[in-house]
Amino acid sequence: MKVRDIIAPLEEAAPLYLQEEYDNSGLAVGDPEAEVSSALLCVDVTEAVLDEAVRLGAGLVVSHHPIIFNPLRHLTATTYIERVVAEAVKRGISLYACHTNLDSAPGGMSYRLGGLLGLRDMRLLGDVSLKMSGAGFGVVGELECEMPMIDYLRLVKERLSVRCIRYSELTQPSVRRVALCTGAGASMMNDARRAGAQLYVSADFKYNNFLDADRGLVIADVGHFESEYCAIDLMYEIIRKKIATFALHKSVCAVNPVNYLV
Repeated sequence: MKVRDIIAPLEEAAPLYLQEEYDNSGLAVGDPEAEVSSALLCVDVTEAVLDEAVRLGAGLVVSHHPIIFNPLRHLTATTYIERVVAEAVKRGISLYACHTNLDSAPGGMSYRLGGLLGLRDMRLLGDVSLKMSGAGFGVVGELECEMPMIDYLRLVKERLSVRCIRYSELTQPSVRRVALCTGAGASMMNDARRAGAQLYVSADFKYNNFLDADRGLVIADVGHFESEYCAIDLMYEIIRKKIATFALHKSVCAVNPVNYLV
């Protein structure tokens, strides 16, 4: 099959026009008309992931995060980004990213994470996008039953297989309504408050965010990679629904670059 045939279901479910202005989703390296026999799905395209693609004979790597986020001024193998791009060109491997368009697409990343964490009756957390009906960032939903806040945080830790969770003071003893946003979601804390959430789950909170959380909202930082690892399964399902027999691989080398001493 051709590269364009494999990425077509992704662009149908998460059109590129949904991506934020700062983003660089889409085909970054390769020819859309190139023939490929398999594809590898990952969160980040690292040197280890590209080596994995070579071993598997995958002519296409589909990642959540774009490998080229800022303009490349040279290819001197100084950074891992330059090395990955140069090696992909050399090997004839196409690189495609489905980033903020997948985050904001209807039924996208936050809905996926919310399902993993037991949320029901989910609805958009932030402003609805004018680009597409039902598009937007973050979700808020209800747990089946109210439960102690610390017990729910333990459940989140278990279901996401995270080493640790950073959280603010437990000003709410229990939780029923949870808001969340995959990736860096600190900017949506007030949206979580307005939605009446007792807990807001996201990543990349800064120190002052934890100070600000004392106004009746508990925040929990589960880690950027951890909150977005579900992208692999989501992209797999989107492609598989349209193309039943094409060889798709979920990367086993798509590992968290952040390590924890617990």
